[in-house]
Amino acid sequence: MRVTVERAALLKALGHVHRVVERRNTIPILSNVLLRADEGSLRLKATDLDIEVTETIPAEITEAGSTTVPAYMIYDIVRKLSDGAQVSLEMTPDMGQMQIRSGRSRFMLQALPESDFPDLAAGDLPHRFTLAAADLKRLIEKTQFAISTEETRYYLNGIYLHTLDAGGSVVMRAVATDGHRLARVEIPAPTGSEGMPGVIVPRKAVAEIVKLVEDGSETITVELSSAKVRLTFDGVVLTSKLIDGTFPDYQRVIPAGNDKVLVVERADFSKAVDRVSTISSERGRAVKLALNDGRLTLTVNNPDSGSATEEIEVDYDATPIDIGFNARYLLDITAQLDGDTALFKLADPGSPTIVQDREGASALYVLMPMRV
Repeated sequence: MRVTVERAALLKALGHVHRVVERRNTIPILSNVLLRADEGSLRLKATDLDIEVTETIPAEITEAGSTTVPAYMIYDIVRKLSDGAQVSLEMTPDMGQMQIRSGRSRFMLQALPESDFPDLAAGDLPHRFTLAAADLKRLIEKTQFAISTEETRYYLNGIYLHTLDAGGSVVMRAVATDGHRLARVEIPAPTGSEGMPGVIVPRKAVAEIVKLVEDGSETITVELSSAKVRLTFDGVVLTSKLIDGTFPDYQRVIPAGNDKVLVVERADFSKAVDRVSTISSERGRAVKLALNDGRLTLTVNNPDSGSATEEIEVDYDATPIDIGFNARYLLDITAQLDGDTALFKLADPGSPTIVQDREGASALYVLMPMRV
């Protein structure tokens, strides 16, 4: 194999693929990136056996061939080369090493044969549709924070993506929950997505998808089965296993009869919560919200360090209520809202609360209260 490629293109591709490689691996080949050169292009591939990312870039091929080299090592080497440089990749005659040349720099990397490299065979992916990158980004960014990190409830370790009929129109909905808070966001269902199985996209794949979306791609093609999903961006293909489990019936968690309505300036509320929570202990982080006649009093009591209160004017004319929430969760949810105001629908101090931008917004959040 002998290839010449532009540093910028190689660095960008390595940046995309090397991230899925786990730094600690008991299987040496999984620390490597696969390089395959033929027909005027260089194809790079990396996997952790759950996710696989491939990218194809233009290259000058003197001699076709393939090999695998340590992913983080080659990424660091290319990152430190000069801007605008040409990079030459060449295998030694015994195929045991790959030489990287650029300007006056020379590197020799230990190589492993392509035959050892695993292939994450996607199998048949019967459902296929395209959607705007901005829509996919919205679905993920508005729900990602609520993904559970508790490994025992593995079916909550991802975003549940599904389509359904909501009020006469078909929508695509993303849902994530960790048992304390729930995030639900929907967009009009893309053409071709109707009838797709409900799938749980794992946390690591979600994080990679966000980074690939941010690197610029107008539309994304999605192909999926009940076991795998494949997303095609500009020249980048991400294939991931899906979580094999049943997502809980989240509709049961969303309360329908919350009749106490609080409307508050989002920025003022967030800053007030942030200020009073300075005093709270890391363990509890509970902040008490006392609502009474257009006034909201936020209180935090910490036996070890003291107390804090702050009062803000709000739009609230229901019966007085005292309710406690985890300050971190309140801040996470209000950070996701797009509007200037936040709408809270409350029932009583022991029942879940709904948070939205406004009535009927496409993003809805449910927050469980805490005892205070």
